[in-house]
Amino acid sequence: MKTKLFHCIFFLLLVHSGLITSLDAATPPVITIMTHDSFAVSEGVLKLFEKQYQAQIKILKIGDAGAALTQAILSKNNPLGDIFYGIDNTYMSRALKANIFEPYRPALLSKIPDILKIDVTNRMIPVDFGDVCLNYDIEWFNQKKIPFPKDLSDLTQPQYKSLLVVENPAISSPGLAFLFTTVGRFGESGYLDFWKQLRANDVYVSNGWTDAYYGQFSRAKGGTRPIVVSYGGSPPAEVFYSEKKLNRAPTAAMLSSKSAFRQIEFVGILKGTKHLMLAQKLVDFMLSPEFQKDIPLHMWVYPAMPDTPLPEVFVKYAQKANDPIILSPETISLNMQQWIEKWTTEVLH
Repeated sequence: MKTKLFHCIFFLLLVHSGLITSLDAATPPVITIMTHDSFAVSEGVLKLFEKQYQAQIKILKIGDAGAALTQAILSKNNPLGDIFYGIDNTYMSRALKANIFEPYRPALLSKIPDILKIDVTNRMIPVDFGDVCLNYDIEWFNQKKIPFPKDLSDLTQPQYKSLLVVENPAISSPGLAFLFTTVGRFGESGYLDFWKQLRANDVYVSNGWTDAYYGQFSRAKGGTRPIVVSYGGSPPAEVFYSEKKLNRAPTAAMLSSKSAFRQIEFVGILKGTKHLMLAQKLVDFMLSPEFQKDIPLHMWVYPAMPDTPLPEVFVKYAQKANDPIILSPETISLNMQQWIEKWTTEVLH
């Protein structure tokens, strides 16, 4: 009798905690990951979590990171998900100011390098990182017999006129990261002069990464511009997804000093979740070896856990900046809006 009573009490505690949300044991709790369109993970990896916790994971993709964050803020009183994955350090200050996340410190957080742990409140936990940087089409430059660009300052030279496509920083995460790169490189007193020179050199501004990379970039069908703002992880992706077997990457990343922005992606538990303990377990799982080693070949960025083994194509072709631009959340929070407004006036008007 006591044993039966104990099991009943334990079951009710699980219901109350959110690890089980229904008295019908045949109905598993559903935990929703709110995220951006680029989120990708192996189905088998998610099933490991689902099996361990007898739960079901639902993926809710809502546009790019900026659009998804806007929806998370607008729905904060009735959250659309339980956790949010994919806010990066370009949007971190906005997310923290909106106060949409529960603080949580996973046990594995101590193993993540300090340079990635830029939220001291532990509301946003780093999961992966990569560098937003210029990518260029190697074959195009070889055919035209024009030297590869080696530094941001090269882009203002006449030989690179009409060759560059960037994303609009007002609505695009990599576009915003590249704007931050120019601020970090040339300073507040010089970044607009750099953009004036880019405009004079016929820079093309796309609304987002998809149009820039798969529409305007010369590697795309019909694309004419051989320099694009993308990621250090784009060259191995080109090799991995190529229909033909390649012995080298057809693109390369430009990663000279102060020419790239170190982008860190975070996960956070949304306030108001009805599955708090299960959400905490899912955050823990995202730092586990199983999830971390799945990141490079699906999202083409580096896992946050430093000892995670990397796939061969990533080791061979991915590139990481030795001296990237890193801005503090406080600096971004104080200046982002005015930087965007000044950029918009200078480049688009």
